[in-house]
Amino acid sequence: MTPQIINLNQAQRERLAYIDFRLYFIGEVGRPDLAKRFAVAPAAATRDLALYRELAPQNMVFDGSNKVYRTGTAFVPLFEHAPQRVLSALAQGFGDGLNTLCQPMLACESPAVLSRPQMEVLAPVCRAIHARRALAIRYHSISSGESERVIVPFALVDTGLRWHVRAFDRKSSEFRDFVITRIQAPVPLAEDPKPNEHPGRDQQWNRLLDLELVPHPRIKRPEIVEMDYGMRDGALRLKLRAATAGYMLLRWGVDCSPDHSLKEEHYRLWLSDPQALSGIENAKLAPGYHTTVSKNNMQFG
Repeated sequence: MTPQIINLNQAQRERLAYIDFRLYFIGEVGRPDLAKRFAVAPAAATRDLALYRELAPQNMVFDGSNKVYRTGTAFVPLFEHAPQRVLSALAQGFGDGLNTLCQPMLACESPAVLSRPQMEVLAPVCRAIHARRALAIRYHSISSGESERVIVPFALVDTGLRWHVRAFDRKSSEFRDFVITRIQAPVPLAEDPKPNEHPGRDQQWNRLLDLELVPHPRIKRPEIVEMDYGMRDGALRLKLRAATAGYMLLRWGVDCSPDHSLKEEHYRLWLSDPQALSGIENAKLAPGYHTTVSKNNMQFG
């Protein structure tokens, strides 16, 4: 951002970024767009559009017949737009503000979300993370059924299939992942974490892995896979926490067998060095890493 933009207040920067976004991805912006998005008066919207045009005159052209600004042929974005936020906005709209139904900005279909944490459970979990406090819960595990536990949560984890909370579990005296939809009756405790319960003691969380993914050797046109994943020099290099690696490799369908033996078509990637998963507790989730573990037997929490 230019110094002129940095010197503006936060509200003005947000409105200018929205103008930039609409010109970049929608192709037009007008006063009603700003008025609806930010609940500002038409006069204020006019001033924002004028300021944006002053900062980047090449970015917008006024269409008098429709009373909107359209994207200029020499458009260069004033702001950096993170891909994940852009795609979320296009698919679901800008959902901040009052709790109204989100409307997509363009025709867009996304996979259905099958696992949704209950807000009355998620909220106290989040508060406990922020306050660094212990939390008493009832937890339902596939392996051991229902149990009373006290956990010390410190981070949320989105595996793409469900949401977990990473926490120290006083029952097992270990750091573990707890599926939020399996938590009931969370009660915050006025207890500070003990020294051995701090996130810095979680070896799996703090261990960072350097993984290299390559097109699966069975694929005849690896250059297409390289394009799909934005690979450089034929590989996609990632840095992941050991505590999340198994979930991510499962989600992305990465063949982690040493001899790339998984032949199903949906395995488009291969982990070039499966030994990089050595010592990773959830490596059993990685496809092909432990061939004796079936997907039906995988357990969480």
